[in-house]
Amino acid sequence: MESGLPMHAGLLTSLQDESHLGRVGEDLAIHTGQFSPWFIAAFALVGATFCPALRCAGVISKKLVMPQAAIFDIDGTLVDSVDLHASAWQEALVKFGHQVTFEQARSQIGKGGDQLIPVFLSEAEQKDHGEEMEEWRGKLFKSKYLPLVRPFSAVPELLRRVHEAGLKVAAASSAKKSELEIYLDIACIKDLVNVAISSEDAEQSKPAPDIFQAALKKLGIDGPEAVVIGDTPYDAEAARKAGIRTIGVLCGGFTEADLRTGGCVAVYPGPGALLACFGASPLGAERRHP
Repeated sequence: MESGLPMHAGLLTSLQDESHLGRVGEDLAIHTGQFSPWFIAAFALVGATFCPALRCAGVISKKLVMPQAAIFDIDGTLVDSVDLHASAWQEALVKFGHQVTFEQARSQIGKGGDQLIPVFLSEAEQKDHGEEMEEWRGKLFKSKYLPLVRPFSAVPELLRRVHEAGLKVAAASSAKKSELEIYLDIACIKDLVNVAISSEDAEQSKPAPDIFQAALKKLGIDGPEAVVIGDTPYDAEAARKAGIRTIGVLCGGFTEADLRTGGCVAVYPGPGALLACFGASPLGAERRHP
């Protein structure tokens, strides 16, 4: 690394040296992608507490707008459903004559049907049987796979923590409204969500920004005042187009590299890890250090 960024231990030790602090903060701000989210969270927490200069260097910036709302994706973020959706899509595609593997279908989960189907079907095929195939897939998912969906750990606790921090909570999913309501029940968070957005509230699904723009409108805030939490690069891409920062979670199966390339500003293993690191995350850091 040409910048000469010290090792983890050296970075933490350097907190004692105010003259070295500015350069360390700048290097860390530039190279955060080369460190684990756990280390970045710990460094930001300690540094911002004892060394305000770190905030000026960009590790925790005073210039960021204090978040007013957290917008949560559902599939793969709060409930464990990505593989189930992939299986349903793969079965549907094969049934209608398209030899698509599970891995190929899975790589597109996070998009709605309007964005996923064109990846595998030509325009002529979409006109011929695209709508029929999507309807068949929906029925298959509800009958065979939806009963298998389970929530990730600590989901209600995370949303309660968000409320305790004074933020509103929105659920924004490419799922249909009927499916979204079931997911909220499965995760035991129906009473913790202020605003719920489904594919029926948007013309296009992710990675188009429509769903997040609809959430912002219902929340009555602008993009910089919100933070999206999602598990796919499609979440991050859609959020970026809406002017919103994104926290990525690994529990949906995409790699940290995929999520950061998509635009995530921070990445955590899952909802439980985000809850444990809440104060140092983009949801809590600026609020704690106005």
